[in-house]
Amino acid sequence: MNKDNELAQQTTPSAMKKMPFEKYTAFKPIPLQDRTWPDQVINRAPRWCSVDLRDGNQALIEPMTPDEKLRMWHLLVEIGFKEIEIGFPAASQTDFDFVRLIIEQDLIPDDVTIQILCQAREELIVRSCEAVQGAKKVIFHLYNSTSTLQRKVVFNMSRAEVIELAANATERVKVHTDVLKSTGTSVTLEYSPESYTATEMDFAVEICTAVMQVWQPTVEDKIILNLPSTVEMATPNVYADQLEWFIRHLPERDKAVISLHTHNDRGTGVAASELGLMAGADRIEGTLFGNGERTGNCDVITMAMNMFSQGVDPQLYLTDMPNIVAVSEACTKISVHIRQPYAGELVFTAFSGSHQDAIRKGMAVRDSGENPQWAVPYLPIDPVDVGGSYRETVRVNSQSGKGGVAFILENYFGVSLPRPLLLEFSPVVQKLTEAASGELKPDAIWQAFVGEYIEAEGPYKLIDYKLSSGPEKSQCCQASIKVGDNQIAIEGTGSGPIDAFIAAMVDTLNEPLNVVDYQEYALNEGSEAQAICILALNDEQQNKYYGVGISQNTTTAALRSIVSAVNRKWR
Repeated sequence: MNKDNELAQQTTPSAMKKMPFEKYTAFKPIPLQDRTWPDQVINRAPRWCSVDLRDGNQALIEPMTPDEKLRMWHLLVEIGFKEIEIGFPAASQTDFDFVRLIIEQDLIPDDVTIQILCQAREELIVRSCEAVQGAKKVIFHLYNSTSTLQRKVVFNMSRAEVIELAANATERVKVHTDVLKSTGTSVTLEYSPESYTATEMDFAVEICTAVMQVWQPTVEDKIILNLPSTVEMATPNVYADQLEWFIRHLPERDKAVISLHTHNDRGTGVAASELGLMAGADRIEGTLFGNGERTGNCDVITMAMNMFSQGVDPQLYLTDMPNIVAVSEACTKISVHIRQPYAGELVFTAFSGSHQDAIRKGMAVRDSGENPQWAVPYLPIDPVDVGGSYRETVRVNSQSGKGGVAFILENYFGVSLPRPLLLEFSPVVQKLTEAASGELKPDAIWQAFVGEYIEAEGPYKLIDYKLSSGPEKSQCCQASIKVGDNQIAIEGTGSGPIDAFIAAMVDTLNEPLNVVDYQEYALNEGSEAQAICILALNDEQQNKYYGVGISQNTTTAALRSIVSAVNRKWR
C-alpha cells in the first residue's frame, strides 16, 4: 500500500463522524409578532445587584474564607453596588456569621441594601430573619423552581401545587418580616420563579401574580420579580421575547421591579441581559467577571463597560481595573483571562503591524486635540479610563511591523524616527522577534536601537572636541578621535560646528561625507533633559547612512551622530 492510500484510509473515516445531535430538541420560541424591544436603545444604567458573595461564592472550588468575603464586600461597596446579595444564611453557618458580622460591626453604608437568598420553607425563612436582625435595609430573596421539567422530574407537583407553595411561603415571609419592620428594618421581597426560561409563560405570570397578591406591593414599595435564565437554553432574542411577553401580561406592572439573573451556558449571558433591558427590565444581577456556576453568570463589569463605551453612565466606578482584577483573583482563586473584555492583560494590546500603525496614527490625531470624543482605531475605550496606559496598547512580536516599533520608541523613550530610518530599523527588530519566538520587550527594542545607531561599532570614536571662532564668522573644530588603537587630532573649519567637524573628518581622514538628513529635539524636560540628534550622511556613491547621538549638550549629540553614521558606513 502506498503512502497516499494509507493516508486516505486514515483521514476518510473521520470526515464521516457525527456528533449525537439527534438526542437534543430545539427550544421553541414563543409567538410574539409585534415585539418592540429591537427598536429600544440602552440609555441608562439598570439597578445593579452583585451576587458575588452568594452565587459567585457557591460556584468556587474553594469558597471564600471570612476574610476573603470581607475583602470582596469592601470592593463591591467601593465599586458602587447599592444592592449586594451576601449569602444564604439559613443554609450555611458561615454565611449566617458573615451576615451578622457586617451588621454588628456597622459595615453596611446607609445607601447599600443587603440581599439574602432563601428557599420556600418556613424553617429557613425563620432562620433568615434571625440573620438580618438589626439591618437597615434588606431584600428577602425567595425562590422556588417553576419549570415544566423540574415540576415533573424533581418535585412531582402540579402547577396548582407549585403556586400554593410559593403563595404560602410568601405569607410566611410576610409574617416573619413584619417583626423586622417593627424594629426599623426596611424589607423588600424579591421573588424568583427559578428556571424561568424553561417555564410556560402563562404559568410564570400566574405564579408571580399570586405572590404579588399575597405580598401586596405598592407603586411606592415595589416587589422585585427576578426572572432568571437559570440555564441558558436559547438565543438572547428569545429571552427578550419571553420578557416582553411577561411584562405585557403581568397585572399591576407598575408595582414590580423586573430583575434579570442570566447564566452563560451558551456564552451569551451579557447579550441576554442587554436585550432583556431593551425588553423592559429594570435590574440586573450578576458577578464580577461572570464568575458563577457552570459557565458563569452575567459579567457585570463587561455589561457596565459596554454602556460606558456608548456614552452611558454605568453607575459603577471601574477606573481602577487592575485592583478589581487583583482582589477578585485573590478572593476567588480564579485568574482573569488575558482576553477578558476591558480587564484582561492584553485586551488593549495590538501585535499586528497594521493595527499598531492605525493605533499610532489615531493617537496622534487624538493628541492634536482635533476631536474631544474618543475615536482611535481598534480601541473601543481609552485604556486610561480603567487604569491602563497608552503604552500598553502596542507590544511587539514577529507579527508586528514598523508601526509597533515606532509606537514603542515614541511612547516609552520619546524617540520619533524619520520614516526612512524606521523602515531601515524595523527589519532589525523583526529578526530579533523571530529569533526570540515571542514578544520583544521595550527595553530589548531600545537596546537594539542603541547598538545599531547610537553605539554603532566601527573604527572611530569621539574622545573630545573644542570649538573656536574662525575667520569671517566661521567656526573651527578641533577634535580628538580614536581610530582603532590610535588617537589622532583632527581640525576643520565650517559655517557651524557640524560643518566644521565634517570638514575635519574629510580633510584628515579622507572621508567624503555630506549631510542629507538632520533632526534634533529634546528628550525629557528640566534637569533631566537631553538632546537627540538623528542624522544621515551620503557617501560618494549616494549611499545613505544614519547615525544617532544623545547628550545633554546639543553639539555633542550632533557630533556623536556623525561618528555613528561613519562607523555604520564602514561596518
